[in-house]
Amino acid sequence: MDTEALHRRLAKLGHVLEVARTLANERDLDAILASVLRAAALVAEADRSSIFLLDRERGELWTRLAQGVAATTEIRTPLGVGLAGHVASTGEAINIPRAYDDPRFNRTVDQATGYHTESLLTVPMRLASGKEAGQVVGVIQVLNRRDGQPFNAEDQELLEGLGAQAGAVIENTILQADIQRLFEGFVHASVVAIESRDPTTAGHSERVARLTVGLAGTLEKVGTGAYAGLRFTAEQLQEIRYASLLHDFGKVGVREHVLVKANKLYPQELSILEARFDLIHRTLELQSARRKAAILAEQGPAAGAETLRHEDERLARDLAELRERLAFVLSCNRPNVLAQGGYERLHELRALSFEDTAGNPQSYLTEVETARLSIPKGSLSDDERREIESHVTHTFEFLSQIPWTRGLRRIPDIAHGHHERLDGQGYPLKLRPEQIAVEPRMMTVSDIYDALTASDRPYKKALPHEKALDILGDEAKRGLIDAELLRIFIEARVPQQSLALTRP
Repeated sequence: MDTEALHRRLAKLGHVLEVARTLANERDLDAILASVLRAAALVAEADRSSIFLLDRERGELWTRLAQGVAATTEIRTPLGVGLAGHVASTGEAINIPRAYDDPRFNRTVDQATGYHTESLLTVPMRLASGKEAGQVVGVIQVLNRRDGQPFNAEDQELLEGLGAQAGAVIENTILQADIQRLFEGFVHASVVAIESRDPTTAGHSERVARLTVGLAGTLEKVGTGAYAGLRFTAEQLQEIRYASLLHDFGKVGVREHVLVKANKLYPQELSILEARFDLIHRTLELQSARRKAAILAEQGPAAGAETLRHEDERLARDLAELRERLAFVLSCNRPNVLAQGGYERLHELRALSFEDTAGNPQSYLTEVETARLSIPKGSLSDDERREIESHVTHTFEFLSQIPWTRGLRRIPDIAHGHHERLDGQGYPLKLRPEQIAVEPRMMTVSDIYDALTASDRPYKKALPHEKALDILGDEAKRGLIDAELLRIFIEARVPQQSLALTRP
């Protein structure tokens, strides 16, 4: 081998090594294929090159890349059809010095593109190691050696070496993409499971994820303050997104009637209470009728109309008072702040009694009803609130069971912290400020904002954007949430930018 040929071979080997180094750090399939495509043309000194990948499940070859041909969509051909299909199915290279003299050559591509193929070399890409060593994963094809000569044995050797380097990377990249799709499906199914338990919060997980990832991306533009210079890699942003999507998954461990409780009384409890007040109404009417009968029995038909009119007025006052009492009870049932004096009046009603149909005394309100209606704010009792709060622990325990990759291993901790507060009074761990990482701090801001502005909760009205920001601002002043993150959240218009496609 003369010196010039040796230098040329060394240069080609250099291209193979260079593409190997490039592929080692690349995860995007299109970028990998483009690198291999360029290297194939250099190694074989070819005018054009193409790559076909093997889809074993469908028994097809497919490609999106071919030099000189703009492929905007995938091109698929059955395995075994054409030269590339033959090489993929047999694993044997094909070297054709004069393409038009070989009956296996398909001229239709040349006719469609106006290109003239003279010589052609097609080699398999094989896995070089592992249990599936030697298995074909695709095909590299080069056309027309630039010096006008046919492709030689050295070209084939180097091209097959390139194929061995690329085969494992391409196979792993496709496998990673399959795993990613599988995991995306798992996450989507998990979110559906969460929201099926409480349809009133449908879309909450996705919106919180958009807001949190949007805020994280905005931090990269911050030049001053505590978060200046903070950067998140693509994998870290994915970690934040998954943690946000799954932050409420533990709600599957909360009893459904507690999870969806809109008012202080459960629907069946309210129905029983209303039926009781209806019974009281009928009892008052019956008692009034009995008094009228007694008057008539005592005074006879000549009983004065004035006496009967007083009885009617008494009944009207009693029924009006009963309606007012029921209206008061119903107002106490709503998840707002209990009015001043409401607690005392509820206990006064608890002390009132009436006779049931059997003549037994019954209270206007039961002990359980009185306790529930006396909840000072919201709809949940202390025990119910603790049960709801337990969803964070359930989330952490569930997510901790998943064998996360190294880049996603913090997902359980990030999700675990979204209800912690900077005053140390959050839950479930009551973490101190220095123990709360930036990711759960961001999720906290996003979670509160969406809970305030969501329009799909039947038990509360959605707050306008500005009012929600005022409430968040008040929480920041009280030292509950991160004031600097909230400032960035507002100034960068994260809600408007992140939710533009998910909320009208």
